Amino acid sequence: MKGTVGELGEFGLIDRLTSRLTTTPAVRLGPGDDAAVVTAPDGRVVASTDLLLEGRHFRRDWSTAYDVGRKSAAQNLADIAAMGAVPTALLLGLVVPAQLPVTWPTELMDGIRDECQVAGAAVVGGDVVRGDCITIAITALGDLRGHEPVTRSGAHPGDVVAYTGWLGWSAAGLAVLSRGFRSPRAFVEAHRRPEPPYHAGPAAAGLGATAMTDVSDGLVADLGHIAHASDVRIDLRSGLVDIPSQMNDIGQAVGIDPLHWVLSGGEDHAIVATFPPDVKLPARWKVIGEVRAHTARPQVTVDGAPWTGEGGWDHFNGPEK
Repeated sequence: MKGTVGELGEFGLIDRLTSRLTTTPAVRLGPGDDAAVVTAPDGRVVASTDLLLEGRHFRRDWSTAYDVGRKSAAQNLADIAAMGAVPTALLLGLVVPAQLPVTWPTELMDGIRDECQVAGAAVVGGDVVRGDCITIAITALGDLRGHEPVTRSGAHPGDVVAYTGWLGWSAAGLAVLSRGFRSPRAFVEAHRRPEPPYHAGPAAAGLGATAMTDVSDGLVADLGHIAHASDVRIDLRSGLVDIPSQMNDIGQAVGIDPLHWVLSGGEDHAIVATFPPDVKLPARWKVIGEVRAHTARPQVTVDGAPWTGEGGWDHFNGPEK
């Protein structure tokens, strides 16, 4: 086996990556032609795209290539689920240095493939380019299966706010890694490899969710998008949010209130949604707040007061990872 990407060459690398892929019934034509063909029974396609840059979104000394693959796929597939759609396909754009060992993009593809399998999707194509910094560009596609998309603009006064998945785990894991530690392992792994509840998005749509998003930039920040799109105030009750005892222990060790991670930490890709107050939610959903009156100054408050901590991740103001 060739040792580096440069030694293997562009087409050799493409062959190596595509040989590791699996498919699904939704894929009519996969990698190998000018474009892929994916079924769209609903007649509408839900699409989302994202970029990951080495040193900004991941570090090779903290995460394996396989971890990065799982994470890069997860954060895009979660966007599809957060619209109430079922993920179907994923496209990959990859920039790598010529001197990069071939094993790195190979393991990356294994991670992307496996995360797609969890969500019920498949990698259907992409492109590779030589560059100085590893950059991963993902485009994810999904199918609404006859339902209307659940957007950010449908929240109504009186709706309850509920989430399912993990909140603050990735941020706590990042705090641990930033201090040179590798445990508690569950939180470190949550940062390296998030586990979005893909099934919850379409299920929430079926339950009558009025607005929905995944928590990628932080709970307050992402609910802020819903508040502004819906012209409402959303109030969270901090006492209703689950904070595991181990997260409290990490917070004490590093001098950070774990509520900060829960409200401002991103990259867990939990699903948060607003529902009419009479909807009976399954046990996996946790009610944590309420949508208040329509307002000309949309905002998210915590226990009735403005949140004074950081508002969430901002790509142009956030720190390097």
